[in-house]
Amino acid sequence: MEKIQHKTVSVNGIKMHVAEIGEGPAVLFLHGFPELWYSWRHQLLYFSNKGYRAIAPDLRGYGDTEIPSEISSYTAFHIVGDLISLLDILDLEKVFLIGHDWGALIAWFFCLFRPDRIKALVNLSCELRPRNPSRKPIDCLRELLGDDYYMCRFQKPGEVEEEFASIDTAKLIIGFLSSRDTRPPCIPKEIGFHQAFAQLPATLPSWLTQEDVNYYAEKLNKNGFTGGLNYYRNMDIDAELTAPFSGCKIQVPTKFVVGELDLTYNIPGIKEYIHNGGFKKEVPSLEEVVVMEGAAHFINQEKPDQINAHIYDFIQKF
Repeated sequence: MEKIQHKTVSVNGIKMHVAEIGEGPAVLFLHGFPELWYSWRHQLLYFSNKGYRAIAPDLRGYGDTEIPSEISSYTAFHIVGDLISLLDILDLEKVFLIGHDWGALIAWFFCLFRPDRIKALVNLSCELRPRNPSRKPIDCLRELLGDDYYMCRFQKPGEVEEEFASIDTAKLIIGFLSSRDTRPPCIPKEIGFHQAFAQLPATLPSWLTQEDVNYYAEKLNKNGFTGGLNYYRNMDIDAELTAPFSGCKIQVPTKFVVGELDLTYNIPGIKEYIHNGGFKKEVPSLEEVVVMEGAAHFINQEKPDQINAHIYDFIQKF
């Protein structure tokens, strides 16, 4: 870990923290919520040893990257704009792109907006969901899963931040990362996140150390959760702004990996969409879909060796 280099660069009007190691073809890793560059620690070391330049930024609003105060500063166009600027600063014409969770969603947008900068894509956990021209995403989620679904609960500024502030941050991190509940996370206001995280595992899972928890907690205690939550608060705006891309397909060579116990994979209708042709229709260059037995949501940390192999086996072909 000490060999990983850290620097801060100016991108798209903000200061971005970037971790990188190695030389060779560039691989850009995009983390999710509530994570950091650190989520890719295993991948950075593995791919640098395989002859790649492995790069993992803290995305806008996270960690040691700048945190704009306006909710409107967190659209997909802002985030992809940051990354295009990063590639330009690093003098990288094209990269292999790897995303997980919100990082995967941003990676889909990246491939939609600027496929010319991507050699190949490996996305984890979050499939591409086609834009619905007649319904806002949050309205669709409320209809399918109810007002208590966590993405719906995240919409009101300040409300969830207040709940999170009443919970020890380390407990929150353990609760998020160690969950293996495949049910859609629905947290009624009268119960709250405090109660939802009341029962934590007696011991940490084997793949998560106290040092890992402390690193996440330190950064989140410093900066809070608002930056990451603002991604969710722009879901409807992202859908509106991407209207010009309606009907456009992802044409970048793609591999998709998801855990069988991932809560995103177990949302009603998602398995059918992924396996019965809907996903392939939206991503014509989808070459592989892998469902990892016994794995949950945070697969790049839970199953690093398997994920490293899945990514390497795919990108080494290009």
